[in-house]
Amino acid sequence: MASPLPTAKPTVNLATPGVRGSRIRRDPPPKIKEISIADRNERDRRNVLIGIVMSALLLVVILAGFASYSGWSPRQYTARL
Repeated sequence: MASPLPTAKPTVNLATPGVRGSRIRRDPPPKIKEISIADRNERDRRNVLIGIVMSALLLVVILAGFASYSGWSPRQYTARL
């Protein structure tokens, strides 16, 4: 029968007391980019305004498409002042 090959690494005794720290070197965590509350609120306001305008335009396009499909035209009415 063959005998196990000798290794160059020493054995580790895991029963030793004390906590060993990790020896892995890590980069420090990157700094978090700070966002001011004023910038965030301004961006939120702009996004809400864009959303409202886009919703209104979508409704106008849908209504114009439906009116065109059903044969309605503003030329059918005469405004008298």
